[in-house]
Amino acid sequence: MEFAGLREEMVASLQHDTKAVVGAEPVGRAMRAVPRHVFCDEGHRAYMDQAFEHRGTTVLSPSVAGLLLESLAVEPDDSVLVVGAGVGYTVAVLAEIVGPRRVHAVDITRALVYDARQNLRAAGYGAVLVDWRDGAAGLPKYAPFDRILVEAAAVRPPQAMLDQLAPDGRLVMPIGTHDQRLVAIEDGERVADFGPVGFDPLLVDGEQYGAVERNRTMREDTERAVKEAERRHGWERDWIDWDAY
Repeated sequence: MEFAGLREEMVASLQHDTKAVVGAEPVGRAMRAVPRHVFCDEGHRAYMDQAFEHRGTTVLSPSVAGLLLESLAVEPDDSVLVVGAGVGYTVAVLAEIVGPRRVHAVDITRALVYDARQNLRAAGYGAVLVDWRDGAAGLPKYAPFDRILVEAAAVRPPQAMLDQLAPDGRLVMPIGTHDQRLVAIEDGERVADFGPVGFDPLLVDGEQYGAVERNRTMREDTERAVKEAERRHGWERDWIDWDAY
């Protein structure tokens, strides 16, 4: 009962004119139902409008999560893919709207996949499929999707995701590097811009939290630097510290 009251206050603040990022249905109703403290493990602080860090990823603040979810414009019978499952909170809100078996999620960090699965089970959404894989590839086995939500930024939407959208489907993601915009894409075209945002980049394998850097990659970088330096002439070579190689 205590947390239910905090959820009510949280959603009411997101619906207030000062923020106005969440509507009554279906996102507001779903956020009132999902126990955010299960995903944040922050007790009462889970219902404050602030972000947290977990295993090198950002647990989105309620207002940012609400913005993403409203931008997705999900319908009750949609099939949904979430790229960047994180701790699973936005995944759970979507599962509350469309049903757990219609929600699929992927994350490139194996530990986060395990955490998201555990959190979703504890919150009552254990039927959601959470898979470990490179998000840029989507989840072709379960395509097409009516809605795809990407919780990471890229310069452009990965083609694999666009190919996995159902006819009239919608993809929502941050586009850009330093100057990011949250956009919705339908039929390959931007149909809505929800303003500036700041998300971590969409990672490829080897960049995720806790990944072991490939020794071969380090050696290749050094060899390329030496070859590049050897191609220079005259004054361009004076600054090179050859002992470093």
